[in-house]
Formats: sequence, C-alpha cells, structure tokens
Amino acid sequence: MQGTIDGFSYGAVTPVAAFLMACLGAALGLRCTNRSLRTERSFKAGWLALGATSIGSGIWTMHFIAMLGFSVDGMTIGYDKPITFASLAVAIGMVGVGIFIVGYRGATRMALVTGGTITGLGVATMHYLGMAGMRFEGQFEYDTITVALSVVIAVVAATTALWAAVSVHGFLLSLGASVVMGVAVSGMHYTGMAALSVHVHPGAHPDAAAAGAATAPLVPLLIGPGCFLILAAVVVMFDPLMVMGTPDWNDPRTSGAGRPPGIPAQRQVPRFGTHADPASFHSRPRDPAPPGEW
Repeated sequence: MQGTIDGFSYGAVTPVAAFLMACLGAALGLRCTNRSLRTERSFKAGWLALGATSIGSGIWTMHFIAMLGFSVDGMTIGYDKPITFASLAVAIGMVGVGIFIVGYRGATRMALVTGGTITGLGVATMHYLGMAGMRFEGQFEYDTITVALSVVIAVVAATTALWAAVSVHGFLLSLGASVVMGVAVSGMHYTGMAALSVHVHPGAHPDAAAAGAATAPLVPLLIGPGCFLILAAVVVMFDPLMVMGTPDWNDPRTSGAGRPPGIPAQRQVPRFGTHADPASFHSRPRDPAPPGEW
C-alpha cells in the first residue's frame, strides 16, 4: 500500500533551521581549511581535521533537523542508532579525505576533482545511510534518475566548496561561499527526498500519535554534533587570523599590489623603540627626505 509522505510537518521551520546548520558547518570548515594553508606544517593536520569534522557534523545535523519535519501518515518512525551514527562517521571520514587531499596538494585540477568526488560521495552516502537507519512498518523506494541527480549535486557542491576553501580569501567571501554550499547541500537533501516513495506493509497499524513519536528519538542524537559546532565556532572566533586574515605587509602575494609599475616598494624603518628592546620597534614607510638632503 502506498504511504503518504509529509516532508514539512512543521512548515518552513525545519528547512530554514537545517539550512542554517549547513551554512554554519560549511563556514567553519572552509575557514579552518583556509587557516591550515597559513600555518606551520605541524599544525596543518589539526586545522584540516577540525574543518572536516565541522563540515561533516554540519551536514549530518542539517540532514536530521530536516528529518524532524518528515512523517509518513499514520506511521511511527524510529531510528537505528548504530546506523545513524555510522552515517555521521561516514560524513566526517569521507569529507576528511577530500579536505586533506586539497589541503596538502593545493587547488590543482586533479586534487579538486578527486577530493570533490570523494567528499560529494560521502555527503550522498551519509544521506542515504541515514535514511536506511529509519524504522517503520514499511519500506522506502527511490527513483534512480532523481537519486543520480542528487549525487551529482553533492559532488559539484563539494568540489566548489573545496575550491573556495583554498582559493577564496577574506571573511566575507568565505561567508558567501558557505551560503552557496548550504544551498547546495540543502538542495541535494531535498532532491534525494523527492526521489523517495513509501510502501506501507499490508498489516501495518496506523498510529494517531506518530508525528510526535517520530521527533522524540532524534533530539538526543542532535545534541552532540550541535555542541561540537558551537565549540568549533568558539575556536574560530578566538583566532584572529580566521576572521581578519594576515596583514598585507606580511603577505608576499600583495607586496606589489596598488603601486604603479616601476616604482619600488618603500623601505620599512622603525617608528619608535630602542636597540636594547628590538621587540618595541614597529614598522612604517620611511618619510620622503626634504629637498636638499639627497
């Protein structure tokens, strides 16, 4: 018997909340990946791991917040905890592989294609593994073409996000890239849900309290990843390089920016300080010499 699906039991609340969580995870992950490119090699792996865990947790949390609004008419929905947490591990693990490839190999075409494909497949695997962990008196069936489209969206979104992580500099640009990734991840999720149809077992017994029962087991599962994202946000906020970036005078790529061709860079001289305390010196451009003192 065909079951009736409602993916928006709480209206726009769950899609909007899910989208915001996807954006938060993407923003933290992209900034951590970008930060890894400007740190010592001994700390690079730590920043990449934090970025992978942030993106994976954000995507997983986004998925299950969206599932809070999912219901099958008259059916009580439960969740298998081992499979549900396995989907979180898959998301973090496969996203981590993609981020480490790009973090260490740079934004080369091969690294982006390889890392983006692995990351996108990890996002799609997380989604469908999480769906496989749902328990109710029926079974899911999927439209193959729509599923394939959702996987393509995931791979393209992941590749674009990895490119942005290593190529886009500046807080506002990274924020914009995270919004784009949030839109793409949400689009992948609801494209996958559009491929879904439900067949209820003939002997199933409808339950009038099914809507409330479906929400209860999900809330405790979301607490851990949600708390992690908050802690990751605190780490990002207290690292000035994550928000402000490196000063222009320390960035060799911008050392010649803004000067007409042929004019050399101004020398840096101490503004104040003493030779006994070298740390008290600060640099500023040398003032031009007055006429007659050449």
